[in-house]
Amino acid sequence: MQCITYNDGYKYQLKADYTVAIDIKPTCQIDTDFIKLDIAGNLTLAKGYAWDGPSGPTIDTLNFMRGSLIHDALYQLMRDSALDHNIHREAADRILQKICKEDGMWSLRAWWVYQGVRLFAAPAANPADKHPPINAPHGCTA
Repeated sequence: MQCITYNDGYKYQLKADYTVAIDIKPTCQIDTDFIKLDIAGNLTLAKGYAWDGPSGPTIDTLNFMRGSLIHDALYQLMRDSALDHNIHREAADRILQKICKEDGMWSLRAWWVYQGVRLFAAPAANPADKHPPINAPHGCTA
């Protein structure tokens, strides 16, 4: 039997590389298969990077997509222990709020988005909350 191994929880996938300057500047460059963050704060997400979009009781609007992309990548770096979640989580949440406002989200909604991630998203940044790979079909081991 042939098996596949995958991660669930993703809805969107980048069709081109994307780079943005952010306020998080690590002491050394972080370089993963799909995420790079240099010491100047340049975050690059590679073509093919997948993310789940805005989380929680919200609507996936265009003024939320870029913020959710950047926020999800930063939380992934925290889950993978490339960034310390105790140090960088609040900054990542503020970056989400800032990007959403830059993209035309009303300030009140962006504030609610920030409050939501501050109150409920801590487990998603915690290295103990890794998403294990899934093997299919049932009973398969890769």
